[in-house]
Amino acid sequence: MTLQADSPAYPPHRITRAVLAVAGALLLIDALVLMVMGHFNMGVVLPAILGTAALWLSWKWPAVQAWRAKRPMHARLWALVWAGFAIWLLSLLWFWSRLFTLGLEPQQVPPVQSIVVLGSGTLNGHPRPVLAARLDTAAELAKLQPTALIAVCGGVDWGEKESEAEVMARYLQQRHGIAADRLVLEKLSTSTELNIQLSRPLLAERGVAADAPVAMVSSDFHLMRAMNIASRQHLPQVYPVAAPTPLATRFNAWLREYFAMASSWLLGEV
Repeated sequence: MTLQADSPAYPPHRITRAVLAVAGALLLIDALVLMVMGHFNMGVVLPAILGTAALWLSWKWPAVQAWRAKRPMHARLWALVWAGFAIWLLSLLWFWSRLFTLGLEPQQVPPVQSIVVLGSGTLNGHPRPVLAARLDTAAELAKLQPTALIAVCGGVDWGEKESEAEVMARYLQQRHGIAADRLVLEKLSTSTELNIQLSRPLLAERGVAADAPVAMVSSDFHLMRAMNIASRQHLPQVYPVAAPTPLATRFNAWLREYFAMASSWLLGEV
């Protein structure tokens, strides 16, 4: 005899359905808001997919449970999917816990000859919030170390007329009063690896030796990968400085970085 979804042996799991519905709605709303703001990446698309799946599962919960009870294979598949999801979630939480421990505060950085600010993105000639946070952190460090040069890195973003470096330099001068003669503009790079690689000869032209101590400023979520890249480029004295990620995009950015690190690991880049 086949058990039906409304059989007493399979009562409605109202709490589970409610949790799925609330979690799904929050994930989907978060993703849609960021999409409207122009953010399209794995850290935004995946929450949209997970949110939609959770809402669908909440809606179809009785039918799904009936399908699960129909055959032993279905039950095993159901358990396998949830086990895989739990393992992935644990790995994500472990990765996020590592991010909390990375980076120095500006006042903790030993004396350096240069401060390298990694690019992140501009819009209409202005830094996006993540990049603005990096620049604000770099400016705080620059005021603590007034003799250090500041390298701002980044080429021209899609749809923009100026390079990230030019936008970053203007922001530092107008917002924080950083003198123009302290700035070194690296205006060609299109990746973190090129940010670091192309800024080195420019700093060398200004008298900064290749083995001189350098502070590298980036977002908290990005520092792990950036430090791995710096290590591959044989930079001996790099002090990572963490800029906070705006709360509105923090966990989306951390989720995106999880996949970026996984991709780099699979490709042998870290």
